[in-house]
Amino acid sequence: MRIATWNVNSLKVRLEHVIEWSRQAGIDALALQETKLSDDQFPERELAQAGFECLHLGQKTYNGVALVVRKGSCSLEGEAVFNIPGYEDEQKRLIGSRVRGKDGEAFTFVGAYFPNGQSVGSDKYLYKLDWVSALTLWLRERIASGEELVLAGDFNIAPRDEDVWDASALESGILISEPERAAYRSLIAAGLVDTWELGLHAPGTYSWWDYRGAGYQKNQGLRIDHMLATPGIVRSIRDVFIDERPRGWDKPSDHAPVVAVIG
Repeated sequence: MRIATWNVNSLKVRLEHVIEWSRQAGIDALALQETKLSDDQFPERELAQAGFECLHLGQKTYNGVALVVRKGSCSLEGEAVFNIPGYEDEQKRLIGSRVRGKDGEAFTFVGAYFPNGQSVGSDKYLYKLDWVSALTLWLRERIASGEELVLAGDFNIAPRDEDVWDASALESGILISEPERAAYRSLIAAGLVDTWELGLHAPGTYSWWDYRGAGYQKNQGLRIDHMLATPGIVRSIRDVFIDERPRGWDKPSDHAPVVAVIG
C-alpha cells in the first residue's frame, strides 16, 4: 500500500498533476493540502471518472484539505473528521477518515495543513502554536485508546537545521523557531513516530522550494511536509521518500509529495 501527502497549492490548477502523478506513482491514498476550493467547486466528478473516491473540506481561495483514494485498492470507511474536534476554527485545515487497503490493512488517515504563522510573535504565530497544541491533545486521546493512525500533511515546520538549506536565510525565524519545533516534538511525544527517520536520505533533501529566485533549481528548500505514524504502522513501513518529479513539471506546486510504502 502506498500513501502520500501533497500540498498542491490550488487543486483547480493542478488537478491533472494529481491524477497523473497518482497513477504514475501507484498511490492508493493521498492527503492533499491547499486545495483552495469551496466544497461546491471540488472536482469530485473528474476524480471519480479517473478512478478515485474522495473526501474534502474546503473554502474559497485559501486552505482546504482532502483525502483521495484509488477505487479498487483502497476505501474510505466510517465517520469522517472535519477540522480538530472541539476546537473552534473557521479555517479548513484538517480531514480524517479510516482507510482500508485491498489486503485488509486499515488505519485512520489524517491530512492536515498547519498554519504558516507569518512571523514569530505575531497573532498568526500564536494561532499556529495554539492549533498544534489542540491537534496534539486530540491525537493523544485517539492514540491512547489504541487507534492506529497516520498524520500527514504540510506542517509548516522544519524540525531540524538539516531540514533547511540555510537556516540563517530565514530572517524571521518562522518555520524553524524553537517553539514551533517544540510543538513538533510534542506531536511525537503523543505517541507518533517521524517516518522520515526510518530510512537514510541524502543531505539537502527537501519538500518545498520557493518559486522566487529559482529556489528549486538551486535546491534552496525546506523539508516541511511530514508523515507521522503510530508504532503499529511504522513496523510495516518499507520506505519513505520525497518524489521531486512533479516539482519539475509545467506550472508545478511549490511542494513535492511525500510517499510511504506500507507492507
